[in-house]
Amino acid sequence: MANSSVVLTTKNYLAEAKIRNHFVVTDVPFSDGGADTAPTPVEYLLTAIGSCVAVTLRMYAARRNWDVGEIKVNVFHLKDDNGAYLKEEISFEKEITEDQKKRLLVFAGKCPVAKMVKGETRIESKII
Repeated sequence: MANSSVVLTTKNYLAEAKIRNHFVVTDVPFSDGGADTAPTPVEYLLTAIGSCVAVTLRMYAARRNWDVGEIKVNVFHLKDDNGAYLKEEISFEKEITEDQKKRLLVFAGKCPVAKMVKGETRIESKII
């Protein structure tokens, strides 16, 4: 079971989180009333998606003995007339075939974080 414990401090929007034995902070930009001392929660989410996609693709490629080299995933939070959406751009250091591209693209959407973001994970909230 993965978990994160988050405390919003009394310093405007600065939040401190403990994840296993690691500590991270989040904040918001000056323009939103924060001190811009750390990434925003959305930036952490984009990082989580990109990391998860890269790890999932590495595992998939390794099981097939495909040497794809370094995997780079850029994740963008964008808005258009239909609302907000996420865009991923995935690249590989080594040359891959069209068939490999198709198969890797399918598996990019199977990472656990992407599945959570797509609404495939139930969220139960309660005030204690």
